[in-house]
Amino acid sequence: MSENQALFTILRQSADPEAVDVIERLVREAPDHELNRINVLLLAAKEGLDEERLIAAFLHAARLGLFELSWNVLCPGCGGVLDAGTSLKTVHHESYNCALCGAGYEPTLDEMVEVTFTISPRVRRIAAHEPDSLPMWDYARQFFWGSGVDLPDNFEEIMEDIVLDSIELPAGERASLSLQLPADFIIVFEPITHGAQFIDVKGEPTRERQNLSIVYDDKHAQHDTVELRPGPLRLSLENRTSKRVLPAVWIANDKLHDMLGRRRPFLTAKRLLSNQTFRDIYRTDTLDIDQRLKITSLTFLFTDLKGSTELYERVGDLVAYDLVREHFRVLNEIVASEGGAVVKTIGDAVMATFPTPDHALAAALRMREAMRELNEQRGQEDLLLKIGIHEGPCLAVMLNDRQDYFGQTVNIASRVQNLAVSRSIFATSAVIEDPQASHLIAAQNLHPTQKLTALRGINDAFSVYEIP
Repeated sequence: MSENQALFTILRQSADPEAVDVIERLVREAPDHELNRINVLLLAAKEGLDEERLIAAFLHAARLGLFELSWNVLCPGCGGVLDAGTSLKTVHHESYNCALCGAGYEPTLDEMVEVTFTISPRVRRIAAHEPDSLPMWDYARQFFWGSGVDLPDNFEEIMEDIVLDSIELPAGERASLSLQLPADFIIVFEPITHGAQFIDVKGEPTRERQNLSIVYDDKHAQHDTVELRPGPLRLSLENRTSKRVLPAVWIANDKLHDMLGRRRPFLTAKRLLSNQTFRDIYRTDTLDIDQRLKITSLTFLFTDLKGSTELYERVGDLVAYDLVREHFRVLNEIVASEGGAVVKTIGDAVMATFPTPDHALAAALRMREAMRELNEQRGQEDLLLKIGIHEGPCLAVMLNDRQDYFGQTVNIASRVQNLAVSRSIFATSAVIEDPQASHLIAAQNLHPTQKLTALRGINDAFSVYEIP
């Protein structure tokens, strides 16, 4: 048995067999470019697989060394990869600048950090393992743009219409390009150093040759905009870096904007942090103690058992312990199956996160039904669950050697749960008014009741809904 076969045999012991079959076939048969920075959500849709099962399978495969994770900071404007690392710990800048868009962005884990998987070179060598050997447009497709940009099949043909000229310039060398500038906004963009020179071409056309010089170094500098007239240009280029550079002269026209406007879903860092398999496998190896990464929208679900102290007195410690442990097992399974993750348990309480409100609400409804079934099996009302849900912004942090969350959203979710009585689900308007959550409520013929209440730390009366 080969080493790869042995690894896949081990993988089948911990991951969904159908998902493993897809991954094994991909490794064996896919062309090189499909094994670099794999978009798991795109692959799941293509193969008709459950996203969560395929994500879990790739995470287990990465842990075995079949794949390497890449955490890529993306530009919200053009979808370009501004930085890439093997861990979320590498996302440590307060802002990231995109030379192509000429804008800076504060990183958030919702849409600005993607997680992709690349085949390990020990499993199969692909061209992307040596990026400097890739042709210009293969490099742009496989490394500059993130997996959420839906580049068309005729990408290179479109680039011929967008790009006036381009060149591969080895380290330490110089070159010049002779161009005819149209009356458009021009960007001389280089994807390896992320260097850009903007040229605003306007005014009366000229027959006199204009000159412009650009030097590439390791400072990732973005040059100021220069004004030139339509007509001939001699563009002098010098590469002072230790690697090749790939400058190209782009026309910032509608074709470019239309191409970059084509987007598709991708696996975000936010979603992965709320994935139970990821939390189980990677545990504390996620963030540095001093990192504070913003998430613009995350849904928190808190549960607690009503009367757990009385339960221990009524049935005894051993029986109560087994009951509470079974309750935790059931809740964990439901959270994971709904694409969420248990962040921590506090006594008999659970704190869990979900990427979207509808999954949290679906989990809450299933939890309530599961507790009802457990009680029916025992013939006693021993497990009475109180649930609170809230959605909003927060910070991803490290607390007590655990990847955790901090902020007012977390506080509100906890206090909303404290309002709940046994068997009730309390949710805020941010959850109830979510379109997908509203659809779920209507589909189950539920009728939430609005209540105005006071929450500690909130000055104004707060609106919550009880879901019967």
